[in-house]
Amino acid sequence: MFTLSKIFWLVFAPAKIIVILLAVGTVLLFTPWRRTGRALVATMMAFFVLLGVFPIGNAMLEGLENRFPANPALPETVAGVIVLGGTVNPGLTVDRNQPALTDGAERLTEFIRIGRRYPHAKMVFSGGSGSLTRQDLKEAAVARDLIRSIGFPTGRIVFESESRNTHENAVLTRDIMAPKLGENWVLVTSALHMPRAVGCFRSAGWSNIIPYPVDYRTDGKGSFSLGFAPFSGVTRVSEALREWIGLAVYRLLGRTETLYPGP
Repeated sequence: MFTLSKIFWLVFAPAKIIVILLAVGTVLLFTPWRRTGRALVATMMAFFVLLGVFPIGNAMLEGLENRFPANPALPETVAGVIVLGGTVNPGLTVDRNQPALTDGAERLTEFIRIGRRYPHAKMVFSGGSGSLTRQDLKEAAVARDLIRSIGFPTGRIVFESESRNTHENAVLTRDIMAPKLGENWVLVTSALHMPRAVGCFRSAGWSNIIPYPVDYRTDGKGSFSLGFAPFSGVTRVSEALREWIGLAVYRLLGRTETLYPGP
C-alpha cells in the first residue's frame, strides 16, 4: 500500500496533471485534432488562472486546519509528547552535510518547547523515510543530530525510525512506548495533517491523544485578497487534495474509525 500510494501521487498530483494535459493539448495543435488541442490548452490555462486568482486551495485547507483548535490548553501533567516526521530533508542533509529543514519545521520547534515545559514527560520523534527509493535515509537520524546541535538532551527522546506513513507512525510508536489507558499524550504535527493523524492514533489504541496542531498555511478566517499566484494556488490545492484523499483511503482501509476525525 505504501508503494501504491507513492506511485499514485507521482502520477495524479494536480500540478502534474495540468502540465501533462497542457503538453498533450500542445501536441494536438499540430495534428488533425487541433480543435481538441485548443480546448485542452484553453481549459488548463483557465484552471491555472482560476487557482491563481481565487483562494480555492485556501478554502480546501482551512477546513482541515480548523478541525482542531490552535494552541490548546494542556493539562498540568502529560505522559509524553510525540512529533511526526516531515520536519527535515534527509537527502539534502546528506548532500550538503548540513541539517536541512522543511516547511514543517514548526513541528520540531514546538516539540522541543513542549518538552521543556514538561521535563519529566517521555518524548518521541516518529519518522523514518517516506521515499520509494531511499529507505536508508531516515528522518529520525537527521533530527537527532539537529536536536543535539541546538543543545536539547537527545537522551530524553525516543527516535522511531522505521515508519513510512502516518499509520505506521501510530502503530510503531505505540509498540515502543506502550501507552497506558488514560495517559495524556500530546501529538504535534501540521494542522492540515492533524485529522488523519489523530484518526490513526485513536484507531491504533492511543486512548487519550491531545492534538497540538502547528505549521499553518492559512489564517483560518476565510480571508481573501485579490492577487495572482498560480503556482501557490496549485500547490495548496495539491496539499489539500492529498489529505482529503488520504482521509478517504485510510477510512476504507480501516486505519481510522471515522472519515473526518475531530475533537
